[in-house]
Amino acid sequence: QVQLVESGGGSVQAGGSLRLSCTTSERTFTTYSVGWFRRTPGNEREFVAAITWRTGTPYVSYFVQGRFTISRDIAKNTVYLQMNNLGQQDTALYYCAAGTELTHNDYSYLYWGQGTQVTVSS
Repeated sequence: QVQLVESGGGSVQAGGSLRLSCTTSERTFTTYSVGWFRRTPGNEREFVAAITWRTGTPYVSYFVQGRFTISRDIAKNTVYLQMNNLGQQDTALYYCAAGTELTHNDYSYLYWGQGTQVTVSS
């Protein structure tokens, strides 16, 4: 069982930045891709970005391209989501997930964290 822990969420004003982290205490990212998803109340979970652990290949959703960047730190077993120029539309509960392929489909991800809240105010 892979346990994922997100951190870095919080409240920020529009135009601000946050960096989310997703880490596991186990050396289990080696064969996985790690993705970020978000959910707002009443809406389905939506894909934000993902990255392959071995090669660091990123896959970023079109609606955050140019503002969000995904990266990984192998030594720290951590995946980051750098979020810049945040808008109120980015307010959501952000989850990281580990899966076996680089994809935007949430059903392909096997393990999920508990989520970290991001709130953007005007």
